[in-house]
Amino acid sequence: MKSRAFTLIELLLYVSLSGVIIFTTTMLLMSVLDARAKNQTILTVDSEGAKAMTIINQTVRNATAINLPANSGDTGAELRLNGSTIRFSLTNGIIQMYDNGDTIPLTSCKVTISNLQFRNLSGTSTPGNIDTTFTVTYGKPSDLSCN
Repeated sequence: MKSRAFTLIELLLYVSLSGVIIFTTTMLLMSVLDARAKNQTILTVDSEGAKAMTIINQTVRNATAINLPANSGDTGAELRLNGSTIRFSLTNGIIQMYDNGDTIPLTSCKVTISNLQFRNLSGTSTPGNIDTTFTVTYGKPSDLSCN
């Protein structure tokens, strides 16, 4: 009877080939997971910025008066509307809306907002025209806990 066994060279070849396949599969999986995390970060930053901008724009459209920045061409880090009953400002990296005593955060603690600027572009024929700019970066402000 002849015994069918693997030679040492065949065994080393199979183990080496299996190792290459496992290594390649692991690297591919790590690349896919890294791309997913990057896409999730981009989506979070984009959606947080768009949400805040939409609320600010809608509030400016519905406002009866712009109190701060007061004059056309003026720039400020705070926007006051309707006799200062509505106010937008930046607090600890979060855009907040103050409406009749209520404080409403417009961005979450997943992102940090910086460089918030409001510029009054209103002219005599275009009331309520505000240019809003801000920078959104991923990551919570260092002095806040994110729930």
